[in-house]
Amino acid sequence: MIIPILGFGAAALYLIGWLFQLIKLRDPQSSQTIILPVMAAAAILLHGLTTWGLLFVDAGLDLGLFKVLTLLALVINCLVWVSALSKPVQNLYLALFPISVVVLTVTLTGTNSSSPILLSSGLQTHILLSVLAYSFLAIAATQALLCGYQNWQLKHKHQNALMRALPALETMESLLFQAIWLGQVLLTLSLLSGFLVYENLLAQQLVHKVVFSLLAWLVYAVLLVGRHYHGWRGKRAINWTWMGFIAILLGYIGSKFVIEFILR
Repeated sequence: MIIPILGFGAAALYLIGWLFQLIKLRDPQSSQTIILPVMAAAAILLHGLTTWGLLFVDAGLDLGLFKVLTLLALVINCLVWVSALSKPVQNLYLALFPISVVVLTVTLTGTNSSSPILLSSGLQTHILLSVLAYSFLAIAATQALLCGYQNWQLKHKHQNALMRALPALETMESLLFQAIWLGQVLLTLSLLSGFLVYENLLAQQLVHKVVFSLLAWLVYAVLLVGRHYHGWRGKRAINWTWMGFIAILLGYIGSKFVIEFILR
C-alpha cells in the first residue's frame, strides 16, 4: 500500500512543480528560484522510492515495460536536476514533469505485464548502461525540441515568455551535443556489454533491439561527425537527433511492447 502512496505523492509534486514552472515563465525575474529545485528534489526522492519498490520484488527484478519507463523517467529527472545546478536546463521540466506524471499514473494503475527474473551481475551492468544511455539520449531529444521551437520563433521574430526564459540558441545547441556525446558513449558501452553477456544476440526477442540500437548508434555517429567537421546545427542537427531517438524507441520500447502486450 505504501508504494502507491509514494508514487501518487511524487506525481502530485511533479504536477505542482510543472504549474509553478508555467507561472514562473510569466515572471522570469522572480527571486523565488529555490522553490522549484526543492520541489523537484522531493518529487524525485518519492519517485525513487516508488521505483525501487516496483522493480525489486521478492521473486527477483521486475522489468515490465511501464516499470522500466518509470525508471527511465527517474534517471532523466535526476540527471536534469543535477545539471540544473550549474546549467540553464530547468525548462526541460516543462516536458519532463508531465511525462513523469503520466508514466507513474499508468504504472501504478495498470496491470503487471511481465514476470520477475533473476539476473547476473553482467546483465545488471548492461541494463544500467542501457538505462543511462537512453536517459541521456531522451534528454537530448527533449533539448532538440526546445532548440527547434527556439529556432522557429527566432526566424519568425516572435518573443514570448518561454523564449525569454531560454538561454541563447548557441548555448542550447551546446547543451544538446553534450547530452548526445554522453549518450553515445554510454550506448557504445551498452552495446559492447550486450555482446559480452548475451550468448545469442540474434535470438528472436533480441534481434529487433540490437538492429535498432545499432541503427541509432550509426545515426548519432554521423551527427557527431557532421557537427565536428561540417558544423552541423539547427534543423539538420534536430532532425538527426530525433532520427536516432526514434530508432531507440522502436528498438527497446517498441520491441518490449510487442513482446509483453501482443505476443504474450
